[in-house]
Amino acid sequence: MDLKELKIGKHVAELPIIQGGMSIRTSLAPLASAVSNAGGIGVIGCSAVPTAEVVQEIKKCRSMTSGIVAVNIMYMNTKFSELIRESIKAGVDIIFTGAGFSKEIYKTVKGTGVAVASVVSSVKAGKLAEKLGADAIVVEGSEKGGHVCTDVPLDILFPEVRAAINSIPVIAAGGIIDGYDIAKYLKMGAAGVQLGSRFLCSDECSASLRTKLAYLNATKENIIMTKSPLGFPARAIKNRLTEQLQEGKAAFHGCKFNCINRCNKLYCIYDRIELAMNGDVENGLLFFGANAWKIQEVLPAAKIIEQLVQEISSIKENQEAAKEWFKELVYQK
Repeated sequence: MDLKELKIGKHVAELPIIQGGMSIRTSLAPLASAVSNAGGIGVIGCSAVPTAEVVQEIKKCRSMTSGIVAVNIMYMNTKFSELIRESIKAGVDIIFTGAGFSKEIYKTVKGTGVAVASVVSSVKAGKLAEKLGADAIVVEGSEKGGHVCTDVPLDILFPEVRAAINSIPVIAAGGIIDGYDIAKYLKMGAAGVQLGSRFLCSDECSASLRTKLAYLNATKENIIMTKSPLGFPARAIKNRLTEQLQEGKAAFHGCKFNCINRCNKLYCIYDRIELAMNGDVENGLLFFGANAWKIQEVLPAAKIIEQLVQEISSIKENQEAAKEWFKELVYQK
């Protein structure tokens, strides 16, 4: 399978591979720039990161890559409008946004050259985003890590949204781990794919080594659905925290950052993700995708992308080999 460029607005990536923007300083400039330098689209996660720090990360990322610089800003973020404005001023290329819906963002970016990629989990949301001026749609299926906004698997949801969108690229996300997954969705009409969990196990990811080892040791059985103070179900690795949540015994020690508009105070998500990223794999919240148990090793981001491309290429080579074998078989008969 030949890989095509991915164009979002006026911005063109050599490869149709996006690194999902992950929260609480999980994906910062080192990871985003490494992905962009390898030909993909690297994304800085902005949730619960102070605006001034986000601006610094955008500028740092710009200094580290000549590729695309993107951010992910959740609509539920208490600083949403401020982050959008300041990211544009800092020179970001693409803003990915989801976890709610903003009509204002399309007006804000108009005339700036900044593209907006709307993250959706329904046909209705996808069509609305297209109508309002989104430059791309990211379709997230139920297999995704972190907050899950649908119970519809990507194999079912993606074709439905793809068929409803006519004028802009449609990108597949949720449970995509390897090149074989990527090839499947490209064949289904995806302009590109987004991977989050795979890049958690990259050298450049900000998580501690102990955290990355916890991800590598995860099994299919211990990646579970749990509760989130945002009101959505969430997929994470089973640990002491998820067991306490199941029993209704998780402690809430107060709001640390006031990061989310609609927080039910079940626990502080900022505090729990920060604990996880710093190596407390029992009391922290370890978001992980449904298929991420397949990940076998921590690699540099560029190597991960190289591996993905090789896996995609091997599909074409195997198909060609099968055709030649069949021809030879027929000829011998």
